[in-house]
Amino acid sequence: MDEKAKSTPVEPPRGSVSAHVDDKGRLKLPVNFQEYLGAIGDDKLYVTSVDDRIARIYPISVWQGNEKVLEELATSDPDAAEALFFVTNDYGAEAKVDPQGRVTLPTDLRRAMTLENQEVRLDWSQGAINIYSKAEYEARKRRAKEGLFDKLKAAKLKGFK
Repeated sequence: MDEKAKSTPVEPPRGSVSAHVDDKGRLKLPVNFQEYLGAIGDDKLYVTSVDDRIARIYPISVWQGNEKVLEELATSDPDAAEALFFVTNDYGAEAKVDPQGRVTLPTDLRRAMTLENQEVRLDWSQGAINIYSKAEYEARKRRAKEGLFDKLKAAKLKGFK
């Protein structure tokens, strides 16, 4: 029975949720995010940003895959690879979920993105947890709603229900 449970794919959390970064830079993860990270078996994380706007928490196995992609990119677009390596290393640090379900965000990252002692929004996308400041989340929400009727129409043509 344990072997079957291990082979059953675990689904990532869905939806967007509120969370809080305390004054020491610790992000309290919602229980379903903690459970998912525990279920995939990656206890080591990599916390960084790839775009100067959103912080991301990667399970280390996902981050290692990104490193391989950047190494391959270096042969075709060395400037892009170097810039991404630099930015992700500048903001990045390894982390773990502590016994209280918190992840400490790197100081430079949380200050640059105005995340200290703030409410944030989290979602799971492309193998990582996205951390949005309130301002970034609201800006994305406004952009997403522009022309929403036409976007829904296009999705329905593709089979969206």
